[in-house]
Amino acid sequence: MVSWRRFGSGLRSARTGIALGVLAPIGMLAVSGLMLLDLRRDAWDKAEQTSRNLLQVLERDIARNIEMYDLSIRGTVDNLRAPGLAEAEAPLRQLILFDRAATARDMGVMLVMNEHGAVLADLDAVPPRSGNYADRAYFQVHKARTGLGLYVGAPILSRLTGEPMLPFSRRIDKPDGSFGGVVLGTVKLSYFAHLFGEIDLGHGGAINLYLNDGTRLMRYPAEEADIGANIAQAPTFRRFLREGRGSFVGTSVRDGVERYYTFTRIGTSPLILNVALATTAVEAEWRARAIVIGSILLVLCGLTIALSLLFGRELRRREAMRAELAALSRTDALTGLANRRCFEDRFARALETARHGAQPLSLLIVDADHFKRYNDRYGHPVGDAVLQGLARSLAASVHRPEDLVSRIGGEEFALLLPDTDEAGAQRVADKVHAEVSTLAVPSAGIGAGAVTVSIGLASLRPGGGRGAAPDLYRLADAALYEAKSGGRNQTRSATVPAAASPRGTLQLVGAS
Repeated sequence: MVSWRRFGSGLRSARTGIALGVLAPIGMLAVSGLMLLDLRRDAWDKAEQTSRNLLQVLERDIARNIEMYDLSIRGTVDNLRAPGLAEAEAPLRQLILFDRAATARDMGVMLVMNEHGAVLADLDAVPPRSGNYADRAYFQVHKARTGLGLYVGAPILSRLTGEPMLPFSRRIDKPDGSFGGVVLGTVKLSYFAHLFGEIDLGHGGAINLYLNDGTRLMRYPAEEADIGANIAQAPTFRRFLREGRGSFVGTSVRDGVERYYTFTRIGTSPLILNVALATTAVEAEWRARAIVIGSILLVLCGLTIALSLLFGRELRRREAMRAELAALSRTDALTGLANRRCFEDRFARALETARHGAQPLSLLIVDADHFKRYNDRYGHPVGDAVLQGLARSLAASVHRPEDLVSRIGGEEFALLLPDTDEAGAQRVADKVHAEVSTLAVPSAGIGAGAVTVSIGLASLRPGGGRGAAPDLYRLADAALYEAKSGGRNQTRSATVPAAASPRGTLQLVGAS
């Protein structure tokens, strides 16, 4: 009994181990998943910080240069009012007009135009190169509007140098306030290309510079079609224009690539700058690391779970084998009934229950009459068939789950009937005789009624005391002997008195 309890405890411990063997890897995967998510957040935080730093550096550089371009243009507008400028010789006049322009880096063409668009002064030529620019958008804007200040126009192709440039311009007012012309200063777009090209944004990254109207001034990396393209209706640009500064993840209308955009306005100018990192590039390093770590974890956890499940299957197989062996160790191989070992265990427990409780306990000892005659006359196979038939008849005589039918040796059987008094046991004995009377073994020529049994019956009455209980089996066996001596094919009963002595004195009280 103790060994089976230990086995059950060990089995529960093993099952707990299996459960832990399955749940622990799942827990590890969950924790690792959280760690990988945390690493992913770190990658995005790093990308955000990098984008902001780059944007800040670029924005300051461009804003500083725009301020210098504007100072040069303002200086030229102011110098147009210098006394005696008209009487000065051409070289001196040029020096007076463009005295601040030399400080402007990457300055392209710088011209002074009259109200008709003709060139009056040229930073790079004395006398000025001829040309008329009245058709240019910047000229028409200043002619139509006063007080516009610095105007930044769309990229143009210089008619003088053939280079793409970004025009900056201011209006010239005559003393009476009427339109007197335009001062134009251009910046080579190569300046932005060189500035942006010094930065490595990884695969799919880009830097863009836009006007407020959605015109793209520069993109890096760029193709010829990118310059001057208008994306005013793109969702990304509308957000740039609406928010002015910030960051978000969006899809580019240019190539359909999802990017992380960080953007800002450049000072008070009508320019918008953004740094865009491809989300695949942001997560590339993290994804590679996650694949390696995740693969290793999945393999290890999969092996752990597989081994745990295999161990569990093996444990269940052993448990089934042990259960089968346990059942076989308590079962009679010939008849399929409980064997003597099982009977003794159940009998001991039933006696203990009866001794401490108020329920009766009955025991029937059943023995086949003249069984040796069957073996001698028909052979052992027929004897075995008779025993198997008797087992079926006895099993058919009881119906309660707590009743036990067992073979206790040779042709002797026992029926243990808990919570059954003498009268109830007698009814069971009568049922046994009736079932056996129908037994026939056709292969041996033994017909119905040819097989009979003798039964010894003993009952322990409620309150039988501790001394009476251990002698119940001997009392039933003695009653069986009386049934045999009295002519067989009958039942004899013996009952333990309720007031049994402490030494367990037995009394044969009846026979039938």
